[in-house]
Amino acid sequence: MKITIVGTGYVGLVSGACLSDFGHQVVCVDKNLERIQDLKKGIIPIYEPGLDILVKKNVKSRRLTFTDNIDDSLRSSEVVFIAVGTPSRRGDGGADLSYVHEAAQEIAKISDNYILFVTKSTVPVGSNRDLIKVIEKANPELKFDVASNPEFLREGSAIDDFMRPDRVVVGVESERAKELMLEVYKPLYLRDFPIMFTSLESAETIKYASNAFLATKITFINEIAQLCENSGADIKEVSKGMGLDERIGNKFLHAGPGYGGSCFPKDTKALVETGKEFKSEMELTKTVIKVNENIKKRMVNKIVSSLEDSVKDKKITILGVTFKPNTDDMREAPSTVILPALIKKGAILKIVDPQGYREGNEIFGKDVEWLSDIYEAVKDSELIVILTEWNQFRALNLLKISKLMKKPRLVDLRNIYSEEEALSNGFIFYDSVGRRNNKN
Repeated sequence: MKITIVGTGYVGLVSGACLSDFGHQVVCVDKNLERIQDLKKGIIPIYEPGLDILVKKNVKSRRLTFTDNIDDSLRSSEVVFIAVGTPSRRGDGGADLSYVHEAAQEIAKISDNYILFVTKSTVPVGSNRDLIKVIEKANPELKFDVASNPEFLREGSAIDDFMRPDRVVVGVESERAKELMLEVYKPLYLRDFPIMFTSLESAETIKYASNAFLATKITFINEIAQLCENSGADIKEVSKGMGLDERIGNKFLHAGPGYGGSCFPKDTKALVETGKEFKSEMELTKTVIKVNENIKKRMVNKIVSSLEDSVKDKKITILGVTFKPNTDDMREAPSTVILPALIKKGAILKIVDPQGYREGNEIFGKDVEWLSDIYEAVKDSELIVILTEWNQFRALNLLKISKLMKKPRLVDLRNIYSEEEALSNGFIFYDSVGRRNNKN
């Protein structure tokens, strides 16, 4: 099957690489000529484990190609995925659909054969209904269908999520569209992965409801973590006890410095705005957004209190700044709130992160120092803060580190270590999230 994907960002590039690996002929289109030229050279613009290998493999087999000319790709494609960005609008936080509409209009104007427009971009409920009107206006003679096919890719494990999904959700309104989408996902269908066909509106809502629920779960356990700190309970024990209940499950119950990334912050805000549009106030989601921001601020206070309530002129080593491990994504990461607050209070920050430099350097600029060696970064520091649980940070030589530091203190915002472990290896202070420590 010949497929065109418009947009070579995270979703478009992962989808294109995986669909071509299914055996389809896939053309990825982007107006960013520099990005297309890089992709043709094998330069991947994002960090996602295994993506470079998958792209290289399918480019070599000639199943995956890249172009900035959409006209050529559309001549033989019956299915076109729209995978452009839907960033939050300034002001109200709703999803900006201008790139989606622009892509659909361009496709419609140059098409003269039947096209199935597949919305892969995350769009609020009602958006595909509006997209139909946009396409009809751009080309009243065009025969087409619109399908809603939201993505459920986790950064850091996106390829596995695409190849072995929990479910594939497809909103369609015609039998022809359904048959084409079954053909697209035939390799998954033959292996009995669930493919769920719904209305356009249901598919749109499933995406936002899923992300809002997961954001709620994270925020809930982070709020419980504060109660644990104040009451003497242990959040790890509480999380485990909750997660053993099959109705709750153990995923997304790990306490930390708050959620971030490209999806949860944007999608929760968009859901709130969608609720207003349909006169259905999303009060719980509003609270989740507010509490999550407060959690990030609480982490700042935790760090400051670890240094006798003043970080001015204190050297602090930050381990991890991306919103999660195995990604270079800094969007809405807790670090983008925590680090600027520390810098404003006069802290001297040294950062170690395997992939965070490119985006982090633009955010923090000259106010921080980046290092690649953890043991070099901790020299003369008075505090280490673990912000992202990269594997490199899970088995540190704590004794060696404590001897290199000026005053060995550790604030572990991912609960990788324990107070006993830290203190027995020369640290004079240890604090974490959701556990009551002695705080020497």
